[in-house]
Amino acid sequence: MNSVNELLTKEIWDGKSITDLLTLEFLASIIGNVLSAVAILLVGMLVARWAKRRIVQLGKDNRHLDETLFNFLGNITNYVITGFAFLFVLNTFGVQTTSFVAVIGAAGLAIGLALQGTLSNVAAGVMIIFFRPIKLGDFVEVNDKSGTVMAITLNFIELASVDNVQVIIPNAQVWGNTITNYSVYGTRRAEWIFGVGYGANLGKAEKIIRDTIMSDPRSHAEPEPFIQVNALNDSSVDFLVRVWCDRTAYFAYQADMKRQIKEAFDKGGIDIPFPTRTFIQSPNA
Repeated sequence: MNSVNELLTKEIWDGKSITDLLTLEFLASIIGNVLSAVAILLVGMLVARWAKRRIVQLGKDNRHLDETLFNFLGNITNYVITGFAFLFVLNTFGVQTTSFVAVIGAAGLAIGLALQGTLSNVAAGVMIIFFRPIKLGDFVEVNDKSGTVMAITLNFIELASVDNVQVIIPNAQVWGNTITNYSVYGTRRAEWIFGVGYGANLGKAEKIIRDTIMSDPRSHAEPEPFIQVNALNDSSVDFLVRVWCDRTAYFAYQADMKRQIKEAFDKGGIDIPFPTRTFIQSPNA
């Protein structure tokens, strides 16, 4: 107990004893220090909130900047300014902040060792926010999960799957895995394989494919579409077809073309082979 009192006397109250402190002059100085501390804390909080709002607003005003990044920077600025204000308050009361900071550092180290998994997610979250491999509204595939990015935090990202189910992925699994982002580029290449019978006129079949696909307004003439015989299978001649379209139209476009090509083949008399099985019965059976 004596050692604790000695520590308080030496480190906290700058060598003064408790008896020396209980004077009218000391109480008056305490009141003054309290008022000064309150003023410093209020000013620090006001400045911190103002700086945070300005940084966040900067991200909102410029559409070329990532809003998530500026929200993160605004929060960091708020915490830093508030932390400095708190240290100024301690100095106002004569507290030796050097020892105080050392205690905080030791406690932070212990907490960090206990929360390694959580801190790895936070570190990965910082990397995601700064390097921005994904943004809000992107359609991505991460760790075998795909969906639209709804939220990016320091601990996890939130996806809305194609059937509108919430998917939460820890940031460590995002940053440590391959990220497939389908929303970065404005165009995508659709690809199909259409099989025709060996008795079909290949030139006519190719023309039907080309005319049907290129008549759709979603098809891009540049880059030039690729329509070529790709394989000779057991019962079909396969055409490999690759055509570019806008990213936003990709899924509907790819599905629509399958039906339109089938209908165009039927109308043009192009046979689409399908597996058949012939049974030959022996006369002696």
